[in-house]
Amino acid sequence: MSITPDFDCVVLGAGVVGLAIARRFALAGRDVLVVEQESGIGTGVSSRNSEVIHAGIYYPPGSLKAISCVAGRKQLYRYCRERQLPHQQTGKLIVAHDTDELAQLHQLHHQAVANGVHDLRLIDGKQARKLESELVCHSALLSPSTGIIDSHAFMLSLQGDAENHGAMLVFNTPFQQAIPQDNGTFTLEFGGAAGTQLSARTVINATGLFAPEVAGRFQTMPPETIPIQRYCKGSYFALSGKSPFRHLIYPLPNHSGLGIHLTLDMGGQARFGPDTEWLPHLDYDVDEQRKPAFVQAIQQYWPALQPDRLSASYSGIRPKITEAGQPPADFIIAGPETHGLHNVVHLYGIESPGLTASLYLADTVYQQLNV
Repeated sequence: MSITPDFDCVVLGAGVVGLAIARRFALAGRDVLVVEQESGIGTGVSSRNSEVIHAGIYYPPGSLKAISCVAGRKQLYRYCRERQLPHQQTGKLIVAHDTDELAQLHQLHHQAVANGVHDLRLIDGKQARKLESELVCHSALLSPSTGIIDSHAFMLSLQGDAENHGAMLVFNTPFQQAIPQDNGTFTLEFGGAAGTQLSARTVINATGLFAPEVAGRFQTMPPETIPIQRYCKGSYFALSGKSPFRHLIYPLPNHSGLGIHLTLDMGGQARFGPDTEWLPHLDYDVDEQRKPAFVQAIQQYWPALQPDRLSASYSGIRPKITEAGQPPADFIIAGPETHGLHNVVHLYGIESPGLTASLYLADTVYQQLNV
């Protein structure tokens, strides 16, 4: 006699990707439980980023990052419009300082076109200054489809959609281990104030920074399929007073990130970041001594910056699965064909553009577990 599990689908992690996945499964009529170790939704990577809706420029053609960003961006704009969520299609300028950097700008443009981003426009410094009078650059790549979003409002909407279709969320409940059973279900053990145990048919690990560690707590999980988690911290500094910019301003990217860029919140307030700092452990403190490096980087494209207008704001940590100096890894959605555990998916290395790609990633996970 088969035993009915307590839940059809358990999603570990209530960040933006976990919530999008929970929503997708709940919309399909699945019985869903989301389990989060913190006291609320989106307290990690999902709330410590630039809140940018990316166009799909930076990622190798054919990669999951490229595909999910371009498709996810369209889904995200549509979702925000339908629900009237706070967002704005600000546009972005990626700037080159000199002729040497112009070649890299051309390379980015070709890559973006290969990814399906066809609205980019290469402009010279004079044209860039017509758009942003205080910007100084040799040339720039204008991305009209880049934008910003209130990420917390988005996550609240995803949570509401999931709960309205029957999903449940529990907080302050750290995951301890998953034990496969002979009937194809899993016994899941959790800590917390009381501790609990439940059974599930499907388990999805969307725990962001902790995904490799969580995967290692699945009994019979092949360790060689689990990447090593590395922490790449990025700090942000806020600009006091009114921002002179209406577009987002980005330098050319480096191996670890997209460079110290200017982004805006929904109130028009500017902040700069993130920089790059590889850490052996989690640490969200922002060191004021990093400010001179910020000033130097920003003044490359905004020479009029007054340093006393910058103050330490917040930091985020990118869930890297490659070492410092190596090219960024692609997103990994590791299903049964990777690790051999039926009805289990682990998501690794979901850094930028994870926010933009979240709805597409949720569709991908659902399809992978429903073939």
